[in-house]
Amino acid sequence: MSQPPTPNSSRSSLNPEQLKQLRAELKSPYRGLRRFFYIAFAGSAFVGAVVFFFQLLAGKDIATTLPNFALQVGVLSLMLWLLSLEGSRNRT
Repeated sequence: MSQPPTPNSSRSSLNPEQLKQLRAELKSPYRGLRRFFYIAFAGSAFVGAVVFFFQLLAGKDIATTLPNFALQVGVLSLMLWLLSLEGSRNRT
């Protein structure tokens, strides 16, 4: 009769690189997806900040443009901070 696979025998079927990759995915699931959204939102906020900055320079309706510019800068800062946290978490 055949015996059920032991943990050691299943590990032998994986090379060390695959095992390392699986352990990293267990520690931080969906890391790639989160990074994609952080970068996409940061890019969008950067474009918005540039647009509102030039509207401010042109003097176009400062009462509404300034809060919008501040919001874009805040979102950009938040996304860059989250991206840096994501990177520092994986280094430790």
